[in-house]
Amino acid sequence: MTTGGPAPSVYGRVAELAAERERTGLIRSADPAARPVRIDLASNDYLGLSRDRQVVGAGRTALIRAGTGARASRVARGTHDEHADAERALTALTGQESALLLSSGYLANLAAVTALADADTLIVSDQHVHASLIDAARLARGTVAVFPHQDVDAATALLRDRTQPRAVLLVESVYSVLGDAAPLRELADACRAYDALLLVDEAHGIGVVGEGRGLVHESGLAGDPYVVVTATLSKALGAQGGAVLGPARLREHLVNTARPFIFDTGLAPVAAAAAGRAARLVAADPTLAAGVALVASRLCERLREHGRGIPALEAMRPSTGAVQSVPMPSAAVAAEVAARLVEDGIDVGCFRPPSVPDGISRLRLTARATLTDDQIDEAAARLAEHLRPHSLAECACPAGSNAEKLHDARSRPEQPDASGGADR
Repeated sequence: MTTGGPAPSVYGRVAELAAERERTGLIRSADPAARPVRIDLASNDYLGLSRDRQVVGAGRTALIRAGTGARASRVARGTHDEHADAERALTALTGQESALLLSSGYLANLAAVTALADADTLIVSDQHVHASLIDAARLARGTVAVFPHQDVDAATALLRDRTQPRAVLLVESVYSVLGDAAPLRELADACRAYDALLLVDEAHGIGVVGEGRGLVHESGLAGDPYVVVTATLSKALGAQGGAVLGPARLREHLVNTARPFIFDTGLAPVAAAAAGRAARLVAADPTLAAGVALVASRLCERLREHGRGIPALEAMRPSTGAVQSVPMPSAAVAAEVAARLVEDGIDVGCFRPPSVPDGISRLRLTARATLTDDQIDEAAARLAEHLRPHSLAECACPAGSNAEKLHDARSRPEQPDASGGADR
């Protein structure tokens, strides 16, 4: 194998970008954790179901029966009983008529948007939607209009004043960085008034909000003809994969037109089986979702107690979902505090540009339902201890800072920014 000699010029740009990441301290790693994690406030296993005995048992049974993978696209002998069973479990949980499983939540968003929108469609997108929805809007080749985060009036005006015959409105039920909930009823009213489809990404809502059935269900919109739901199976359901949920005619359309579904190997049956069992557990026990809200409340309370004199911690209040975000003075401070917590055996999310939709670096704490009071208290105390020495003037994130600049850049319809959010 030859490794020396000249290289394609594209690697020159790769080297330049690597040097810029080094300069700004925005380097990511995909390596396993170097130290054992004692307290997990970073993963998306909101309910602890990835290690639940029933969920693991369902996966083990599927592994023995169907093997390690689907072995083909789902339209070419890659659909297994586990897929159909999980789809039934998801429709029962969410109140939707049908579901279609894909191999990730990212692909679920790509499939839904590209199959429903075309060049004659206006795609109206909240400023904070996940990168998968931004990429989906680009691939759909429709005109894209970005509205300020949670601004119903601005979204309504874009739908009302459009010249395109069709429109799709993209939002998340619970946003992955700030943890705030979308005003779904008002957005759905706007879609009905101006003949648009509301697509809601429930990645952070299912299993957490509305007794675990999601914000769409809690908002009384389950089965609404103007609403389509996408979801991931890798967060509260503790498995892997994604799904699109809605009317039966939507499922049939996706099976026949959605390239991320047709040309992708099907989700491994073991993951489908685990997700199906997890969905049934959530549907049967509403107290599972309540555990997330309880931990979120306790976590914010401890952060306020230990963080007296630190504006970012004194301002902590529970969000709608599991995600609790702590604004940091800078990307460097965020990385340093996160690294010190890792040394303590505490794992937290560290979100820096370009993964934050408003340009403000944050520590992202996941209020997992299985955290104990002792773990919550230790994590809050350590975070406050490591953050206190730093200048905290910017932690309050005053208006007129990075957020406004980023909004100006992202409001260009033809060029939505490819940032925003956690994994799908």
